[in-house]
Amino acid sequence: QVQLVESGGGLVQAGDSLRLSCAASGRTFSSYAMGWFRQAPGKERDLVATISWSGGSTDYADSVKGRFTISRDNAKNTVYLQMNSLKPEDTAVYACAAARGGWRTMIPSQYNYWGQGTQVTVSS
Repeated sequence: QVQLVESGGGLVQAGDSLRLSCAASGRTFSSYAMGWFRQAPGKERDLVATISWSGGSTDYADSVKGRFTISRDNAKNTVYLQMNSLKPEDTAVYACAAARGGWRTMIPSQYNYWGQGTQVTVSS
């Protein structure tokens, strides 16, 4: 069982940066791949970034490539999402999730545990 708690959301202007954090409970955090999802009002939940158990492999949705960076610190049981050059269309609730097996995956159904999410609002 993994419990996930996100933090770092807020209201920013277009072009600004923000870093989200996701703190995980449990001693087996390093055995999970991690992902960041987002969901805007009236839209489906999208997976925007994923990272392998070691942090050595990452992948991103096309909409955020070159602007967002996912990373993790297994010693701190934490995964991060650095978001640069934010746009109004990045406005959403962002949630982290954990996938058993450790390999990064852009397949949402492979994620087993979810956090509650943190709101990110980007004004124009």
